[in-house]
Amino acid sequence: MKKSALVIALIALALAAANSFFIIQEHFKRDVQYVVYLGTNHKDTNEPVFTNHSEAKLLADTVLVKYFPGFTIQEADGGWLEDGLISHEYTLVIYLSDTNLNQVHKACSELLESFHQSSVLIQANETKTEFYSGK
Repeated sequence: MKKSALVIALIALALAAANSFFIIQEHFKRDVQYVVYLGTNHKDTNEPVFTNHSEAKLLADTVLVKYFPGFTIQEADGGWLEDGLISHEYTLVIYLSDTNLNQVHKACSELLESFHQSSVLIQANETKTEFYSGK
């Protein structure tokens, strides 16, 4: 008798925990966050396209606002090995949520041209998001 009561108590506890988990999850929306890595060295010369970083961010802002109601840009220093030599370039890391890959591709096509790039790296990460307002 005690063993069956323990089993029932454990099942009830598991169900309660699962219910709490799903209640918490209701506040979060399943989403895909796109992360775009945009280099700023010219594709042919590997020389910086911009004389200062503010110019690059301003141009990225100008392009991104055409396609997305919101975005985040971070600055990074990209690096890679080519022919045994390490190269570096100032890189913009762009975070995009609440959008789709087609829209990301449209923006990236314009960024490729504006920044004289042959490609950008796009990552698609499944996330759960919530716009929290403190209530």
